[in-house]
Amino acid sequence: MHLIAFGDNPLGHVVDKAIIGGENPIFVDTASATPYLTMHMVSLVVAGLIFIMLMLYVGKRIATGRETEGNDRYLTTGRFAQMIEVIILYMRDTAIHPVLGDENTKKYLPFLMALFFFILTCNVIGLIPMMDVQYLGSGIMGSELEWAFFGGTATSNLAVTAALAAICFIVIQVHAFRELGIKGWLGHLTGGAPLYMLPIMLPVELMGMLIKPSALAVRLFANMVAGHTLMAMLALFGKMAYGGLGVGGLLGISAISIVSAVAIGFLELFVAFLQAFIFMFLTTVFISQMSHHHEDHHEEFEEGLTEYSEVPAT
Repeated sequence: MHLIAFGDNPLGHVVDKAIIGGENPIFVDTASATPYLTMHMVSLVVAGLIFIMLMLYVGKRIATGRETEGNDRYLTTGRFAQMIEVIILYMRDTAIHPVLGDENTKKYLPFLMALFFFILTCNVIGLIPMMDVQYLGSGIMGSELEWAFFGGTATSNLAVTAALAAICFIVIQVHAFRELGIKGWLGHLTGGAPLYMLPIMLPVELMGMLIKPSALAVRLFANMVAGHTLMAMLALFGKMAYGGLGVGGLLGISAISIVSAVAIGFLELFVAFLQAFIFMFLTTVFISQMSHHHEDHHEEFEEGLTEYSEVPAT
């Protein structure tokens, strides 16, 4: 399907396509250099709607039932809802709570889980070749216009990942002002350095505040682009073999390409989960860095050092 839709260009499945406006729009040419509607915009909206519907469904299955149901009202019904509940509990107990503590975990768990599952939804939808199927359908119906209005991975668009990172940046800074106050926020930037170091410390710390969310955006964008480009390149191997080796080369190379593409597909599914988790977890870490570091943590650390020092050497 990649070959039908995009010819010899492996980036065809990754680059955004204009639907209305912009350069070479699919449907409506408004003679405007700026597109009014693109495939990634549509994919982002579709992913958002799917995410909302799935979470409403899961929330209803997880919620406590009526008293007439007895003890069964506390049980989550449905395998999909149970799987989502296990994922949430695992990430809360092993990734979020150890970093944020009790109070901030309760406060930011809904945001962090929404961030994780929304990115995951976008990533998984991008693995479905919807755009290729639409191009193939237009060719079967004999349409002179190769049309497609939905498809691709929204998170392979840097503008989308940058917008997600900007939301995280705002949440982090709002948390910092609420937790530390303006004086504490400024103190965090200086790190207790003497006044003569401030001309160096302040620019570096301010740049660091912007670089952290920027790294989130670039990491997610780069991983999504790289995975889809690799899958497209595997699909092109058969066509290149046919041009140089004939039918025998086409069959042999295509068989290897198909097996490799399936393996890469499973790897891409793993990467979809992994990148959603990394984006969420690093946001958790950045929120924690802008929190008060209570004395009890230092006491626990000192107690651990004391216990370790009392262990006799072997």
